[in-house]
Amino acid sequence: MKKFIAVLVLMVCNLLSAQVQFEARVSKATLGINEKLRIDFMMNVDGDNFVQPSFEGFRIIAGPSQQVSQSWVNGRSSFEKIYSYFLLPNQKGTLVIKQAAIEYNGQIYKTSPIKINVTAATEQPRDPNDTSISADDNIYLVADISKTNPYVNEPITAVYKLYFSYNIGVTNSNEVNKPKYNDFWSQNIDIKRFVVEEGMFKGEKYRFIVLKKIVLYPQKSGKLVIEPLSLDIDVELPSNRRDMFGRMVVTEGRKRVSAGAKTINVKPLPEAGKPDDFSGAVGNFDFKVTPTKTDLKNGESLDLVVSVTGKGNLKLFSLPKPIAPNALEMYDAVHSEQINTPLSGMAGKISDSYTIVPQYKGNYPIKPLKFTYFDLGSKTYKTLSSPEIMINVLDGPSPTDATVASGTNANKNKIDKVEQFKFIKLKNNLLTMNKKDFFGSNLFYGLFFFPFLMLPLIVLFKKKKEAIDGDITGNRIRMNNRLAKKYLSEAKKQINNKELFYIALEKAMHNFLKAKLHIETSEMSKDNIQELLLSRNANPEAVTDFIALTENCEIARYAPSSSVTIQKDFDKAVVIISDLEKQIA
Repeated sequence: MKKFIAVLVLMVCNLLSAQVQFEARVSKATLGINEKLRIDFMMNVDGDNFVQPSFEGFRIIAGPSQQVSQSWVNGRSSFEKIYSYFLLPNQKGTLVIKQAAIEYNGQIYKTSPIKINVTAATEQPRDPNDTSISADDNIYLVADISKTNPYVNEPITAVYKLYFSYNIGVTNSNEVNKPKYNDFWSQNIDIKRFVVEEGMFKGEKYRFIVLKKIVLYPQKSGKLVIEPLSLDIDVELPSNRRDMFGRMVVTEGRKRVSAGAKTINVKPLPEAGKPDDFSGAVGNFDFKVTPTKTDLKNGESLDLVVSVTGKGNLKLFSLPKPIAPNALEMYDAVHSEQINTPLSGMAGKISDSYTIVPQYKGNYPIKPLKFTYFDLGSKTYKTLSSPEIMINVLDGPSPTDATVASGTNANKNKIDKVEQFKFIKLKNNLLTMNKKDFFGSNLFYGLFFFPFLMLPLIVLFKKKKEAIDGDITGNRIRMNNRLAKKYLSEAKKQINNKELFYIALEKAMHNFLKAKLHIETSEMSKDNIQELLLSRNANPEAVTDFIALTENCEIARYAPSSSVTIQKDFDKAVVIISDLEKQIA
């Protein structure tokens, strides 16, 4: 029994240890001696006693910087803690970054050693001590095409992915050039929300977002070009500067990326074995012709439904039309579609419903219908046939009786039809209308003098606009005021998300200072803020509360706090900003 308990405890410990992930990631495995290297030590638990490697052969130019993030998705919690360094090699050759270590629940976890190949110096116009990151080699827009040589009307997919490295953040995107799908039938698949995923790109790990999913059906053979999608991306890039709290200052930039044009070589459908009645259906289908009833009484009608179900280009072909005897009056079809278009292509059902009304008593056949499609699996044409349908009209006039009846009353029917029309009147009685001329009316003079009356207003408006545009300081103050209100509004929206709430709240307070004190981020030290606010006749108690709340935003992002505390911090920020707004001269 004791042995069993010991084995069980050992299995539980192994299971718990297997859940701990601690690894090292580098920005590149090969670099020039004058290029910088970023290395991130990432863990999915809050490990203690982090021990960095010795970094032999490298010089640390920035770091360590620490990032902690925690999120809840579908009731599951995820945690990530990262220690980041920027290194510069001191020598060429193969260098080894040794193991880093952490302690968690009394156990020691280590990363695997990483080999770095250092080559000769590369052309690098920037200062090697500058740790700021460029967006040029860290963000890419890619169009993944599922198949580049399909048949005509064979579905293919275009998935647009935005890859970006772990060094940068993406905040917004704007379409500059939308792709055009000439000679394609296209269906856009809605993406309800963007999800950041991880994947390999150019042999390295990247984060990526799926921006667009399109299903395409080529409509002709030959080389068809999908024009590129181009985006303007707002990015956040780390720099080598720190703010008043010691955090790395993030700079905002914009990068234009393009997925590039894609050429699709579309194969024509084979001519060998193509039936004459082929209407362009491509896929895998089932064909049915179904009457609602086959036995009718006089005055009754039936619906004849011609339907195709399956997977293929359901919206891009027509159904065969039934041929009914003259004794059956057939009305135009009512077309209906029940089609879903996922990423794999159209699937579902289409149908044409014909209403048929019998005119005479008797038995009337509806001949079999044929439906032909090209099967992508076997690369052959397949023809499906429906059985002959016999319509039995149980009572009513016979064709002979109807003919006699129409002959006896032929003249009467002719007279009745003529009497339905009235004679055209040959005389008319026209009346003149008293209508005033537009020329010389009040409306005429009003429209004539309106442009002259508007000229002084246009001149005043132009001068006012030039004065506003020339007031650079005022414009900057107004912009910072708008940003403060924007982030306060954003903080209120994120009041249920602690980390995002405190980020927005801190930005709102910083932008308020920029607007009121005319200072930049680099000037926002604690002493400088206190001195400037007091010199502007601010209440010392309000100044102390403002600085305390600003410092608390950084701590509260990672400390446990309740929704009541978050609401109190928001209300406190509104009161403090309102008080300072009134006090600052």
